[in-house]
This record gives sequence, C-alpha cells and structure tokens, in this order.
Amino acid sequence: MKSAIVEEITSWKRTIQPYGQGEKRQREFLCESSFLARVCQERRRAERSSRQFALMLVDGGQEFSPDRKHDLLRSVASTLLDSMRGTDIVGWYKTDRAAGVILTEFGDWEIPAALSATEARVCAALREAPPRFDLERIRITFHVFPEEWNLEDPHCAADSTLHPDLAKFNGNGRIERALKRTMDIAGSLIAILLLSPLFLGIAILICFTSPGPVLFRQKRIGQYGVPFTFLKFRSMYSKVDATIHENYVKQLIAGNVNDPGACGVYKLNNDPRVTRVGRFLRRTSLDEIPQFFNVLKGEMSLVGPRPPLLYELRAYSHWHRRRLLEAQPGITGLWQVKGRSRVRFDDMVRLDLRYAAERSLWLDLWILAKTPGAVFSCRGAC
Repeated sequence: MKSAIVEEITSWKRTIQPYGQGEKRQREFLCESSFLARVCQERRRAERSSRQFALMLVDGGQEFSPDRKHDLLRSVASTLLDSMRGTDIVGWYKTDRAAGVILTEFGDWEIPAALSATEARVCAALREAPPRFDLERIRITFHVFPEEWNLEDPHCAADSTLHPDLAKFNGNGRIERALKRTMDIAGSLIAILLLSPLFLGIAILICFTSPGPVLFRQKRIGQYGVPFTFLKFRSMYSKVDATIHENYVKQLIAGNVNDPGACGVYKLNNDPRVTRVGRFLRRTSLDEIPQFFNVLKGEMSLVGPRPPLLYELRAYSHWHRRRLLEAQPGITGLWQVKGRSRVRFDDMVRLDLRYAAERSLWLDLWILAKTPGAVFSCRGAC
C-alpha cells in the first residue's frame, strides 16, 4: 500500500517549457513501476544506438525520523521537478526511499563534465530548498549506460542498477528456479555416472595420441559477466596459439564471415591445432561432457546460452551482452537444437534472448529431449 507522502509526490506535476521555447507541457513525478519501465526502454534504445544515457539516483537513506524523511523526500522531489531539463525523466527508483532522473541528450558535453555539472546544480538547489538538510546524509550516484564492464572483477561486471527488470525476474519464480537447479544437479549427476566409462575411454585416447593434460581449462564469462573455469576434453595440441581463432571470432561477430555454417559458428574449418581424436570429439560434441561438473558447481545450467570467451565478449555489440544477463549459461540451448552451428552469430543471440524470454521447465525438457538428436546427427559440427 502506498504511503501518503508517496501518493502526494507522485501526483505532483510541473509545467515546463523545454529549452525555453516551443510548446509548454506537463512533467510529472512518475511512480516506481512507470519510472523503471522508462529506464528499461532507454537502455534498449541505447543498446541499438550506442548513445549513452545516465541514471541519477538521489537516496534519502534511512537515518531520518519519519517526519524528517518525508520533508526530505518532498524537498528532493520538488527540486528535481523544477531543476532538471525538459528532456529528463523524473520519478521513484525505489518508492519512499530513492528518487531517480534519467538524463539523455548530452549534446557536445563530455559525460563526466555533464554529470559533474548536474550534481552541482542539484546540490545547490537542495541547499536552498526548505527545510535545509545536511547534504552529507543524502547520497547522489550516477550510472551510465552503455557501461564499461570491469572484466577483471571476479564478482560482477554488469551494473545491476541499470537492469531493474532482471532484479524483478530474480525476485519472482523462486519455486521454478529451485526446480531448475534441482533438475541441473540430478541431471548432471546421472550423466556423470552413466558416462563414467566414456570419460575413462576418452581420457585414455587423449593420453595415447598427443602429449598434454586430458582436460582443457579455459576462462569463460558467466551470467552478469562473472568469470569461471570452463572444462572440456582437450581436442587440440598443447600450447597452441589462440590468435587464429580470436581473429576468426571477431570477423564472425562483425558479420564478415560468408558461411559460418560451413564448420560451425565458432569453429574453424580444417583447424591445424586440432588433433585427430579431437576432430571426432568435436563432431560428436563429446569434448563438452566435462561441463557437467560446471553444472554441479552452479556455474552453468543444463540449458542456457553458450558462455563466451573473454576476447569474444570484447567484440560484442551492446545488445549482444543481454544474452549474459538474462539467463545462466548452459551446456545446450535453443540455438543448438534449432540448427546447432548452422546459424549466424546475430541469429544465435536472438535465439538465446528468445529462450530467456520464454524459459520454463517444459522448454528446458523439450530442448534436452532434442539435444541427443542434434548431437548424433553431427549437424553443423566439425
């Protein structure tokens, strides 16, 4: 139930005249759901245009008594409505706690300079607004999108503040998520037990045909940009140079590969680094089965988008990154059973996003049921 102060502030409107000219219009203080929807809309627009926008949050904190807090919120809301530009959007980011402003159209300004000037203007207005508060107790933060991901951060690269829709999803469907995790644990344990003779046989083949470790460990990027160690059976000679594959992947993502289906989306045709046993393992996808241990550890799921390499992620467009945010990476996925590797990169991303939007236990079971047929047909694999 909304409090009286929330109802009061949300009903406020101001008559504004953008840039001092043109037709006057009404600006209102949006409710939380409407404001967060606008944040998501601006983010989707920026993904395509690569034009940055900023989200400013003014957090009143929880240190004030209820009466003082309500006075502060009135002051903050009134100040933001009166002092922001006509193109800015004002509302509740978190009801009765934090107000937000979506800042767009920076023009010729450098982003840091524009945000510094905005913060100075807001602070000056708050100092003059009655009743006066100690601004050290008010927290003002800025979040810029598209953001630069800190891929060296072992915890989280993506700024969750800019993705309120993901926070909403993660707060819902707890039973379904628990069932999915249960299915992941049970499925991976059963697969490891049933395939244990195959594990042993493949390990012996690798040891006797080329020197080096049986397992290939590789840094991959998981959900929200968190890195993890990805396991595969080694299918290449030891100590090979990854430059040839890195260049190929960059060309593929840029759309400069004429026939990615010739030997799989991410796989080079006649790759000289691959061993004779490795070619068989890749064609049958048997090199992937150690990933059941990644599933047991919770780093992956049975079904989800393929986790990218670090140099692959660096070549992504901004909208490509959504495949890392909206679902946990998996061993198999919708794109594998909808043509496996015979789809172009953008089409693969669209299938991953479609899976994230439509995911359910029934869809996971359907994909798992279709996966053996795609694997044994060796369709689109090399």
